[in-house]
Amino acid sequence: MRRGAKPVNIEVTEPVKVEALDLDAQGIARLAPNEEEQALGQSGKVIFIKGALPTELVTYTITSDKARFSKAKVRDILKPAVFRVEPQCAAFGVCGGCTMQHLDIRAQVAMKQRVLEDDLQHIAKVRPQEILRPMGGPTWEYRHRARLSAVNRSIKKGTVLIGFHEGKSGYVADMLACEILPKHVSDLLPEMRKLVMSLSIVDRMPQIEIAVGEPEEPDSDDPQKSKPVTALVFRNLQPLTAADEALLRGFADQHQVWIWLQPKGIETVAPFYPETGKLCYRLPEFEIEMPFKPADFTQVNHMMNRVLVSRAIRLLEVKETDRVLDLFCGLGNFTLPLARKAKQVLGIEGLESLTTRAKENAVHNGLEEKASFMKSDLFEVTTETIASWGRAERWLMDPPREGAMEICKALADLHTQKSDLLPERIVYVSCNPKTLARDAEILCHHAGYTLSSAGIVNMFPHTSHVESMAVFSR
Repeated sequence: MRRGAKPVNIEVTEPVKVEALDLDAQGIARLAPNEEEQALGQSGKVIFIKGALPTELVTYTITSDKARFSKAKVRDILKPAVFRVEPQCAAFGVCGGCTMQHLDIRAQVAMKQRVLEDDLQHIAKVRPQEILRPMGGPTWEYRHRARLSAVNRSIKKGTVLIGFHEGKSGYVADMLACEILPKHVSDLLPEMRKLVMSLSIVDRMPQIEIAVGEPEEPDSDDPQKSKPVTALVFRNLQPLTAADEALLRGFADQHQVWIWLQPKGIETVAPFYPETGKLCYRLPEFEIEMPFKPADFTQVNHMMNRVLVSRAIRLLEVKETDRVLDLFCGLGNFTLPLARKAKQVLGIEGLESLTTRAKENAVHNGLEEKASFMKSDLFEVTTETIASWGRAERWLMDPPREGAMEICKALADLHTQKSDLLPERIVYVSCNPKTLARDAEILCHHAGYTLSSAGIVNMFPHTSHVESMAVFSR
């Protein structure tokens, strides 16, 4: 009999052994087949158990039941895994931001590496000639960008909740600290609650975006100039009163933060108090300083971004005589460091606002003669599009989660035409192993490339996010 997916609460005391872990950090167990399943040649029902880890023997409580699988939460851990650790964050299990804090960081990295290799093998039908050593860095206080939700719960809970959403839920987690945010930002969470509670538009302030930049002058003797610059963008759906403005200014002065406001769309983000400031991150190896605005897309993990850029450029094997394309270039995170190595770099991005900002950053770093930028829709690419970009010996691609399928298809078409527009080497930085694998299948089986190497970058410790890098060569 088929069961629906209605929520249930069934305690199962018969122990089950957990065999694997999915990317939501749910333990995967499989029951022995019943008589009907045996007769049909089917395997037993799969149970996804929140809070359970591979090798563990557990009992569980079923929370959702379907014909072929059930969702459950762990009830008792009868035999814990050797790689189980105590979660560091008090909000773990409620907050949906980190799902793997109960798993040793080394096991997290190994799991992500396995996900990448499995996707390449099963989706792309390829194996890299070399597995790159996983890249890791700080595991706590690493997140320099965050979007927090704010919701007024003064009637039920006597406060405003400010934090990340609960796991797969529209509710905001009740959290007073966050271990992956820099400590000075985590310490602000209770203070931000008080601030929003005191505003006249407490019900119309749904979001606070956080952006932490590097110190204005890291080596300065002035303590203020050697502290990280912290910007808070308040999403105000109604105009502030004079009293609200005074409260925000007082908060900025007391906690030494830079407050911005966003009354409407992203284009309305503007500094409120102080009126001026400096928000940037740096890539010291390449003598690059990247100014950015709080709403700009930048990597959340500054330290890992430095390592990521360094490895990507090293793997690209850029020569002084090379012309390089940087696709999905954003603010120039890879473009400008590449311009220190190559003869010429063209950064291409789909949004004109980003190419404008990238040009400003090139000027800021004295690279406007070697780095140029253009707007082009990178999700609608043909062989003619690539021809318009001109020949480049090396490409770097850093697409969003959707990947770069149209670009890869166009490269496959150029391969059939025996075109000299094909780059000799491509470094593909990915935030989604499945779309990377899909695109690798095109490049390796239809465009004449070999997957030289691939590996993961643990940009987001304790989360299921898999950042990776792959090198394709002809």
